[in-house]
Amino acid sequence: MKTRNGLSDFILKEWLLLTAGVGFLLTSLYIRHFPLYSVGEMQVLFILFTLFVAVKGIEQSGLIAKLSGNIESGKYIPLKLILTTFFLSMLITNDVALIVIVPLTLTLSIRRLDILVILEALAANAGSALTPFGNPQNFFIYWFYDVNPAQFIVSIAPFSLLFLVLLILSSLAIQTESNRKKAATAGTVQKSIYIYPFFLIIVLLTVFRIFPVVAGSLVLIYALLLDRKALRVDYALLFSFFFFFGLADNMRSILLSEISHAKHVFFFSALASQIMSNVPTALLFAKFTTHWKALLWGTNAGGFGSLFGSLANLIAYKLYVTHEQTNNSALFTAKFLIIGYMAFFIAIGLYFALPGFQ
Repeated sequence: MKTRNGLSDFILKEWLLLTAGVGFLLTSLYIRHFPLYSVGEMQVLFILFTLFVAVKGIEQSGLIAKLSGNIESGKYIPLKLILTTFFLSMLITNDVALIVIVPLTLTLSIRRLDILVILEALAANAGSALTPFGNPQNFFIYWFYDVNPAQFIVSIAPFSLLFLVLLILSSLAIQTESNRKKAATAGTVQKSIYIYPFFLIIVLLTVFRIFPVVAGSLVLIYALLLDRKALRVDYALLFSFFFFFGLADNMRSILLSEISHAKHVFFFSALASQIMSNVPTALLFAKFTTHWKALLWGTNAGGFGSLFGSLANLIAYKLYVTHEQTNNSALFTAKFLIIGYMAFFIAIGLYFALPGFQ
């Protein structure tokens, strides 16, 4: 009985890994060859690994607990966290913003942490949409179509600003009554509190391509030699990404076709993102359309909805369900999908309501 419960819990928590793995295998069998992984995709996996290690080290050093105590002592905690996620994602990408903010959020003792994490995922997707470097698909579209920066921002601004208003209103509706007994017990601050933030900066600079990707090896070397606990990261999520990149390559081979109308590009790219995520969708559709605005809106709207819509969704989801103090993964999954698809349909309605942006 105990083994059966353990297996059920594993399937419930790691269904993303299992689904990606099965999809990877079935599509590979269908096209009769395994996908090809680009150097860029392997670099993404490596950078994610170094990010996870750096953030894990920061969490274990006591820095996140210390920061969460400062945030919890003030007012409008959900609003501050959501605004921080929204604006931070513009600069350091939606994935990184969630890797930093969600662990901090999960150390707080306020009510409705599940809803707050979901809103943070929406904030990361909405905020990152506003800048060319906020998320990978934006960066690709920006460079592939050689778009003027001001034109890029103006084209997607209604999308980000509408959701900023909706997220602010939603955050104010969350109760912030906290358990002071839990908040009073702060963890011990270790010496690594000064080391891992430095490593995090190095990794972020590799994301910006200021430093070479290999610079992230410093984090791994330090963890291997002096702090192996920091290597206890979510490897299931890393393997989910690995299978997911392969699945996206297979889907590109299966679904590649010509779409010419802007509204079709928007609608089908938003739908395709629900299955294969918005980053590979952008790579796929850019090869046979000149409608970059429609593709920009479609892939960013597609970041809402399913857990596969954006890698940021996967990160927020996995950080929550694998946290030691959270439970009821099924209920959280249902809430994540319901709220995510509400945002998805709002984004679709906004696009068709603003013909000037099509």
